[in-house]
Amino acid sequence: MNIDFNVLYKNRRNKLYEWLIDHEVAAVVFQDSEARRESAIRYFTGHPEDAVLILAASGEAVLLPWDINLASQTAHADIIISFTDYKLKMLSALQGVLQKLDIPTDTRIEIPPSTSYPEFLCAVQELKFYNVRCNEGGGAHQAVTELRSVKDSYEISCIRQAAAITDELIDLLEKESKSGGIKTEIDAALLIERECRNRGCEGAAFSILAAGPERSFGIHCFPSYTKGAFPGEGMSILDFGVTWQGYRSDVTVTFLKGKLSEKQEKQIALVEKAYAEALKLYKKDTPVFAPAKKAAEIFAKEKRKMPHGLGHGIGLETHEAPLVRQTTEPDKLFKSGMTVTLEPGLYDPELGGCRWENDILITETGNEILTHSRIIRL
Repeated sequence: MNIDFNVLYKNRRNKLYEWLIDHEVAAVVFQDSEARRESAIRYFTGHPEDAVLILAASGEAVLLPWDINLASQTAHADIIISFTDYKLKMLSALQGVLQKLDIPTDTRIEIPPSTSYPEFLCAVQELKFYNVRCNEGGGAHQAVTELRSVKDSYEISCIRQAAAITDELIDLLEKESKSGGIKTEIDAALLIERECRNRGCEGAAFSILAAGPERSFGIHCFPSYTKGAFPGEGMSILDFGVTWQGYRSDVTVTFLKGKLSEKQEKQIALVEKAYAEALKLYKKDTPVFAPAKKAAEIFAKEKRKMPHGLGHGIGLETHEAPLVRQTTEPDKLFKSGMTVTLEPGLYDPELGGCRWENDILITETGNEILTHSRIIRL
């Protein structure tokens, strides 16, 4: 795919500039650090981490990276200034940039909604000539969340590649499990770590969760993997994803080994039915809550309940908008270009757990299954 990244990132920023103008916001600030990660900076500039980004309604993008050498290789912004020039102090940097861009006083400046109240008070004091806002659940940052929920063609191509590599790893995991090459949870997790990097990935999308039959009752097992047998007799769960050019996959494979009880088989069948019926509702203009409601109804008929949401958006972060839950607002609809997980699961301390998760692309005509996770019988 031949991409002009300067044009790509500028087009993304232009959409936000329009929002800023419409809502009379002079500038918005994003901060990414070890204490506060913010993938919007990568979305708007390509720079992967540790920076402050200021976008002005007048059409300027100013990036202040901690590592100026890395930024010179990765970043696409109008102005790049080393954050160390401001001694790594965000308020000093923000004040300096606002002056540099001639942002008028008494105009509205939005800072990250994750800002603590004491930090907000400091911002108001330091930037007393501006109207500083910190909008939790609204404002420019929420507009960015909505913007990012629908992927552009480049994002979809990256997620497709992450999905293709994930499928290769699922096939390899099945092969190694059958041959005895994988004996423990550690074996499964380290195979994923090694092989995804061998294929050019940035790494695993999140901490790999490998749970043998004795630990598969947990939604997210803790610790994430141990020296315990995998896959053992019964139901084992492997939840993982990979990161390609910043974009992620997220799948869960359930491994079944040995003779299962009637109750275990019924639990598996319920998960399979919920997956199949919910998938039909992953389509454009359908309320996002609808498939979650359908899955809950299927489980409720058998007096079972799923203890987590049915899915979530995926992209530069493992969990993005939209959230596929029964509590999602009725006016939230699936849109073409959304990439969303589908992951029904049931868990029981005695029977073990079963979850089936894939990544789904919402299209103009329905959906496309990007990953091909499955319930594997050994």
